[in-house]
Amino acid sequence: MRSPRRCSRNGCPRQAVATLTYVYNESTAVVGPLAAFAEPHTYDLCEPHARSLTAPRGWDVVRHEGEFEPPPPTTDDLVALAEAVREAARPVAPRPPQDDETLNPAPQTGRRGHLRVIPPNH
Repeated sequence: MRSPRRCSRNGCPRQAVATLTYVYNESTAVVGPLAAFAEPHTYDLCEPHARSLTAPRGWDVVRHEGEFEPPPPTTDDLVALAEAVREAARPVAPRPPQDDETLNPAPQTGRRGHLRVIPPNH
């Protein structure tokens, strides 16, 4: 499962449940439910920070009324990881040697996952 997004406030380890967006041309700070994706120029906040947010002097705060719910768990990342592991574990079928390779075989390179073993030059 995806690791939960954390509060953007420095040093806060809590899970984010709200998103803060500044609307500069209207001098407004909007605190709403957690956005589906982390976006640039927005800030994820935990519930205590979302509830206690204050705006600069002369600005308005529009705040979501009601409960901030943590995001539902998603398996997208888990599925992507499982597919990557399956792909890496899939054996590579050996190809038949070409005529010139049987006379002068090239040094073999071993591969395991993302690591390669390169033989020393003779």
